[in-house]
Amino acid sequence: MPGGVSSPVRSFASVGGEPFFVSSGRGARVRDADGISRLDYVMSYGPLLFGHAPAFVVREVAKAARGGTSFGAPTEREVRLAERVTRMVPSIEMVRFVNSGTEAAMSAIRLARGATGRARIVKTDGGYHGHADSFLVSAGSGVATFAIAGSSGVPSELAALTTVVPYNDADALEGAFRRHPGEIAAFVLEPVAANMGVVPPRSGYLEAARELTSRHGALLVFDEVITGFRVARGGAQELYGVEPDLTILGKILGGGLPVGAYGGRRDLMDRVAPSGDVYQAGTLSGNPLAMAAGIAMLREIERRPPYAELERKGALLEAGLREALAEAGAGSSVAYQRVGSLSTLFFTEGPVADFAGAKRSDTARYAAFFHAMREGGVFLPPAQFEAWFVSTAHADADLRRTARAVRESLQQVSGD
Repeated sequence: MPGGVSSPVRSFASVGGEPFFVSSGRGARVRDADGISRLDYVMSYGPLLFGHAPAFVVREVAKAARGGTSFGAPTEREVRLAERVTRMVPSIEMVRFVNSGTEAAMSAIRLARGATGRARIVKTDGGYHGHADSFLVSAGSGVATFAIAGSSGVPSELAALTTVVPYNDADALEGAFRRHPGEIAAFVLEPVAANMGVVPPRSGYLEAARELTSRHGALLVFDEVITGFRVARGGAQELYGVEPDLTILGKILGGGLPVGAYGGRRDLMDRVAPSGDVYQAGTLSGNPLAMAAGIAMLREIERRPPYAELERKGALLEAGLREALAEAGAGSSVAYQRVGSLSTLFFTEGPVADFAGAKRSDTARYAAFFHAMREGGVFLPPAQFEAWFVSTAHADADLRRTARAVRESLQQVSGD
């Protein structure tokens, strides 16, 4: 296995050292192959809203597995989950299930290009939408520019069809439309940036994106793989009151199993094969295990909405961390940012409003902090530019213990 892992961040390449291998997870904790238990704020990068192995998910997945794992044919569970998604997410009238967030993003962009007859897409610098070629690009020079390939194997000709603008900068987005009149099929963004660390949208930014895309005949695409069903029942679009044309979903939708989805207005989704001329397919799409987990997750959200509890716990962690920062004398050199149960501790002076600000973080200091927290029994994302995830399984005592560990780890890092 390249690097010994199935996904690069797991290798600890950003923080150094050797990764531990997880043997099991329960509630707010993971246990590694050496039997060490740690409080977990990675939470599989977001899908575990109710913690590891909640009984209601495990029960439904086991039940589905006993009936068969894949059929290559429609199942009732697909329809039941689609009904829940369209009921819960404000802008989605029709939905198509796929196997990952990358697949969903790739398919949504193909649909946007097919529906508009345009080739160019615009994304934000630092916005991550999976590893499809059109998204695996980075910003060139200037505030609104052609993107350059961010990986070997991405053709420069394809990267040139992506324009990158700073997050939270409506003027830069307007400039992109001015530079490329009639060329832009879609503007794709995370409504709450969470792959550069957690960066909330400035007041009016999402509304400006909605107005600009509508005015110029482009589609607004929200990547809610992380925010969907986490920051609110209907995702960030419900929280901020801005509806996109297309939405990309994943993470919580699969309850920890591989799944993604894209959906939106009926007139757009009717363009997807077999109804329309935009082709997309997948043998394992809508497989019964993922659908069962998704139904269990969304049913639990509807029955017992967790958002007040998550906000309270997020606020409790924030209060504890801010006190820890002050006690460690790090208040001016470390910035803590939070939206609900999502947060990031940036090792830079805040606030952080875009990827350029996030990149000013002291990543070497974060790496030392990560390992100090790991030794203290807390598992954080092994990279500065990731979100921490609080679940309903995190007890108040866990959050207070985490704040103490942060204080001790910051003092240790400062001492080094």
